[in-house]
Amino acid sequence: MKVQWMGHASFLLTSADGTRVLSDPYEPGGFGGAIGYKGIEVPVDVVTVSHDHADHNHVKDLKGNPKVISGAGIKQERGIRFLGISSFHDQREGKDRGSNTIFCWEMDGISICHLGDLGQGLSSSQVAEMGKVDLLLIPVGGFFTIDAAEAGAIVKQLRPALVFPMHFKTEVLGLPVAKVEEFTKNQKRVKFLTSSEVEITPESLPQETEIWVLQYAN
Repeated sequence: MKVQWMGHASFLLTSADGTRVLSDPYEPGGFGGAIGYKGIEVPVDVVTVSHDHADHNHVKDLKGNPKVISGAGIKQERGIRFLGISSFHDQREGKDRGSNTIFCWEMDGISICHLGDLGQGLSSSQVAEMGKVDLLLIPVGGFFTIDAAEAGAIVKQLRPALVFPMHFKTEVLGLPVAKVEEFTKNQKRVKFLTSSEVEITPESLPQETEIWVLQYAN
């Protein structure tokens, strides 16, 4: 499976048979130009949307006529079972920023979890529903989501093989969120990669949790 960070909270995961799943597409130039990532041009088959904010739900310009998955529950697309788990975008049960959906699915024998714009800690029931997580896509920038310390606690809670941070400050993102180093400075086994894309297999997963920071593709 190939994993590519498009930017912000958007990842493109491509299976061995070529199925392309995209998470949380952003609106280029959204929020008055604060979203400086370029448009996503690659055609996709399935897109998951964690919540209805413009930096996470911009599906209208996507190529490939993808099936859109949102909300809690189980959905089946392209032979993949997607589990949506209800959560909140803030610490006050959605009173500030509303709801958020965590998505879990499996591709090529690897279990994936995209936390969306999670703004709260995970409950024991949410962790149980998620089950085993090999690959965790987690926001770390704070302000709109969990911050570095809260993200670190969730990593310890879930104990995934690989963690890909997202939703952090870059030179093209004008939102008031922290840089990824606020998260990585307190983590062990961190790799800053020079590419936006990596290929992983069940056999290549590390035995102990590693943090891999990708470059953004767009």
